[in-house]
Amino acid sequence: MEAAQVGPPASMDVDKFTYEIFSILESKFLFGYDDPKLLFAGGSPLTPASAAGVGKATPPRAQAGKVCILSIDGGGRAADGLLAGAALVRLEASLRRRTGDPKARLADFFDAAAGSGSGGVLAAMLVARGKDDARPLYSAEDALAFLVRSLRRGWSSSSGSLRALLRRPAGGAAFSKVFGELTLRDTARPVLVPCYDLATGAPFLFSRADAVETPAYDFRLRDVWAATCAGSGRSSSAVEVRSCDGSTRIVAVGGGVALGNPTAAAITHVLNNKREFPLASGVENLLVISIGSGEGASTSDIVRIAAEGVSDMVDQAVAMAFGHSRTSNYTRIQAIGSPRGSRCAVAAEEMLSQKNMESVLFRGKKLAEQTNAEKLEQFAHELVKERNRREITTCAKQS
Repeated sequence: MEAAQVGPPASMDVDKFTYEIFSILESKFLFGYDDPKLLFAGGSPLTPASAAGVGKATPPRAQAGKVCILSIDGGGRAADGLLAGAALVRLEASLRRRTGDPKARLADFFDAAAGSGSGGVLAAMLVARGKDDARPLYSAEDALAFLVRSLRRGWSSSSGSLRALLRRPAGGAAFSKVFGELTLRDTARPVLVPCYDLATGAPFLFSRADAVETPAYDFRLRDVWAATCAGSGRSSSAVEVRSCDGSTRIVAVGGGVALGNPTAAAITHVLNNKREFPLASGVENLLVISIGSGEGASTSDIVRIAAEGVSDMVDQAVAMAFGHSRTSNYTRIQAIGSPRGSRCAVAAEEMLSQKNMESVLFRGKKLAEQTNAEKLEQFAHELVKERNRREITTCAKQS
């Protein structure tokens, strides 16, 4: 795809976008908004499937307890995904240890995944599956290793964006090698990845539910990847992507501009996707982990403050919506600083030992009692407990 060298227009007002989102969250206490056409006032070309979460690729999964959701923040640089990558590796290792299954993968435990920017790259890799195999193609270790290799190839260069790496023949080949011709339909779990569409002046959500409803919203995963990471850092270039049938055109800049923290979008999607999640009627039916990208990584103080502010506002709103069940049903992983240098992967792992600030119902924020690593271990315990609950329920129904 040729990139359109377009800077963010005046209509792309982050403050306006944030106001619109939180006006909706306030009017319906975060979830259950009745008119999906009003969700994005800019006129994003969302299909009815996106609004109602209707999909046909996968039959409804029997939910004996909670729907498990993975949400990953991110910017357009590989470094922005290193904290999340390290957290996912830690979480996957804990799941393997607890289940005694050395081949277990995160997609075996989550029902839906969402990611923005580099977080979208991680989410797409974790849920991508082969054409003839229902198993996920990549482990968390594979995804983190790809980000580290991308750093060495220049996906944190002066332009700062994935688009800069795509211009390099070796870089484009690397991305094609990861996903090939796989599309949104070729995922083991429902996936949501945001970008900002300059053509309509509105955020756009790539969704498997939309893709299975109509070919007009089925995009190649490598194009989804390019869209959610485009035009980030010092780069002002957008990227044009089209659906597989060529009928839908998106002129995209990165998901970090629109939804740097996609947790609220992921939760709303699940609660309204009655085909795949028929028993998810409220936040008490959800088990959510939201993983940040670290702080202080931006090249601009204004951009950093805006991005972190929006991300923290989403975290605050989600925590308030969960209310007193926040401590058991919602986990937020975040850290101060950004992994840099030749030992960036090691630095990201060390950041898991930090304690981050967390939202408290009607009391603002406080320093968490647990480190990020301890939170991951606790969440792994909840994931295994949920899977065991489903297996017991399935056996009971069959007997």
